[in-house]
Amino acid sequence: MRICLVTADPGHPLLAATTALLHPRHQVESLDPAAAGPPAGLADVYLLKARTPRALALAAALEERGAVVINSAAATARCQDRVEMAELARGAGLPFAGTRYVPALARLAADGEPPVPLVVKSRHSRRHDLVARADRAAQLHALAAEWPDEPVIVQEFTANSGWDHKLWVVDGRIFAARRRSELAPEGRGPTLPLDAGDLPADWTAATLRVGEVFGLEVYGVDILDAGDGAPLIVDINAFPGIRGQAGAPEALAELALRAAVRPPMALTNTEAISAS
Repeated sequence: MRICLVTADPGHPLLAATTALLHPRHQVESLDPAAAGPPAGLADVYLLKARTPRALALAAALEERGAVVINSAAATARCQDRVEMAELARGAGLPFAGTRYVPALARLAADGEPPVPLVVKSRHSRRHDLVARADRAAQLHALAAEWPDEPVIVQEFTANSGWDHKLWVVDGRIFAARRRSELAPEGRGPTLPLDAGDLPADWTAATLRVGEVFGLEVYGVDILDAGDGAPLIVDINAFPGIRGQAGAPEALAELALRAAVRPPMALTNTEAISAS
């Protein structure tokens, strides 16, 4: 099989470990979306690790030519726009945080003192985007001075233990860890592994449902304990890093090989479910 990694970083630990599993029986190559256009010949499957606009355009062009792409360009794009993400998740009944859109951060700061602590995030998910907690107007003004024209989404801060629960899925298999939230007073800490089997059943059910709703096969879900074990989803990511998770490279390699021999339309079945 010929498997292509769409990424600027083929040495990423997850991708490197997956490549090592596939070699030498299969050909694994990489395609940097920032440096190349669609190749002349198609690989059997493309793993879309990059999520930049150029990467999405490249993936869409490959799909138009009949290529199998994981995750699809459309499914990946749904996770880049946090407004669309929240609308789709909440419309499907997922326990996603209440979210409102503000076209520019300066407008939010002009509203004065927030009635409750807020979490402010860039509308468009990208590397080094804005994610911050603001309890007071002074904090909003400071953020607006740095990001005056930034389109943002706003969520009410949910009191929690200070730990984010990171759940990752590869082809229906769940991996899990917890990490001190970047919004916690102590700041982000190390990622600690969790046994997915120890998670509440409604957490894992919601995580798997995300894949169905968004049409994703490799993705991550950030969950907070909103009290009494109730899950609250605060973010969804297409093709995250999934570092340090035993079995994740094996699951990704198996998915790539299985996808390489199935027709492209098989990848869009979950998208049809979410659109219906």
